[in-house]
Amino acid sequence: MGVLAPAAVADPPIGVVPAAIDLVGVGADTTQGFMNQTSNDYDATVMPGQPRLFSWDATGPSPITPKTGSTSIARPDGTLAGFSALGLYTASTVDYLRSARQPVTDLNPQPYLFVPFARDAVTWAAKAGGHAPANLSTNQLRSIYQCTATTWSQLDPSWINTTIKPVLPQLNSDTRAAFLKAIGGGTAVTPGACVTSGPRNDRGTDPLLNDDDVVFPYSVGVYVDQVYRGHGTAVESPGPLTVRAVNAIASLDSATNSINPAFAATVYGRVLWHGFRTAEYTATTARGIALRKVFGTASSSGWICGHPAVITGYGFLTVPTCGTSAYATGISP
Repeated sequence: MGVLAPAAVADPPIGVVPAAIDLVGVGADTTQGFMNQTSNDYDATVMPGQPRLFSWDATGPSPITPKTGSTSIARPDGTLAGFSALGLYTASTVDYLRSARQPVTDLNPQPYLFVPFARDAVTWAAKAGGHAPANLSTNQLRSIYQCTATTWSQLDPSWINTTIKPVLPQLNSDTRAAFLKAIGGGTAVTPGACVTSGPRNDRGTDPLLNDDDVVFPYSVGVYVDQVYRGHGTAVESPGPLTVRAVNAIASLDSATNSINPAFAATVYGRVLWHGFRTAEYTATTARGIALRKVFGTASSSGWICGHPAVITGYGFLTVPTCGTSAYATGISP
């Protein structure tokens, strides 16, 4: 599965408290490794006295003091908690949101603005050498998670007659939300009574998942990052799990060890975003200029979009809309 290597430093380094002028983000864990690396790279180029970039992970000691002089807050775990923090607090506490959920867009300017930077996909995973097949259809996955099919032989008489064990990540997981919506064809499926919830998303090392009959959603981008980009750890890795195909479309391009673009183009694909308070991001102030310098388009010298190798280096696909803006009223549940 590749060599495990340390990821970029998580959170602001120990002993470092971001300054009041710095750009500080919270939210989804799907992209926290990418933003940790981006913060390291960007800050190495910043002149003294200019805003630096920081990103707080979704998990860790809580509460946190995001920046000097800010309100102490519960550490936001996931997109929804991060979006709540963006709305509850001002730039003296939080400047941007890491989001792995679709914004609820509006043609007219709204209080929030979302900027895309990459594409991911969510598939299902199962234990290597276990009883799960290499491919399941959307209908089969829906029947598994609605508990209308409870054994493999119910799905195919030629398969083993053992009980399927569908598992979902924690309730606030963006990967969970994306997967349930995908297998419902755009409307989230309500899990049946046979479904177990609880493991952290994209962490196959949870002992509950070391089972021949388990089925578990997984971010393909995070899987690529953990297995093939050298950013996995003893805990943050797929463990015994491997990602599988849906509707006979492979989730992983085995020739390049990347997300299969054809799979990402299906309902299982998702855009990754950064979210802001519209007035701050569009302002002609020093803060607005600093935000666009990081998150804007490559043609406007936006750092993230101008460094696509970092995006693919963390397992995701680049998007032609990187750095463009979408007004939003909120994010999808």
